[in-house]
Amino acid sequence: MSTANTSDLTGSPDVSQFLTFCLGDEEYGLEILRVQEIKGYSKITPLPNTPREVKGVMNLRGAVVPIIDLRTRLGLSEAEYTVFTVIVVVTVGTKIVGLVVDAVSDVLNVEPKEMVPTPDLGAGVDVSFLNGIARTGERLVSLLNIDKLVGAPDGGAGPLAP
Repeated sequence: MSTANTSDLTGSPDVSQFLTFCLGDEEYGLEILRVQEIKGYSKITPLPNTPREVKGVMNLRGAVVPIIDLRTRLGLSEAEYTVFTVIVVVTVGTKIVGLVVDAVSDVLNVEPKEMVPTPDLGAGVDVSFLNGIARTGERLVSLLNIDKLVGAPDGGAGPLAP
């Protein structure tokens, strides 16, 4: 996929950057400043008595990092891991967490006018894990609130929340 809005960012201080990735046919984005690295899928050590979306832990240069399958976390159907499956290592509060995604797309530059709030989908539909939706041409990218999705010490409610 191509990068949208690849104009020179100098003089555009309001532009936000997101790492985009796919889960099935849907595209999602994470704030690029939260991403530490992208790793090919590698061995994960399972842990007993953890939520289904917590696949286990991995050793990342001496640090034990929990790994969460975002498909499972978002209630999507499971899929076989492929050569395109990667682990996006992100910071959540003071923690480092790995997120299993189907494939990484690109870095998306989003101007404020291209961001829209998450639509109200009615009672019983939790969209608190979304910061909004980016519109770039015909492309819609759901922008994730990683603190709410994974859980952070500041009140986020995810599988790693205390």
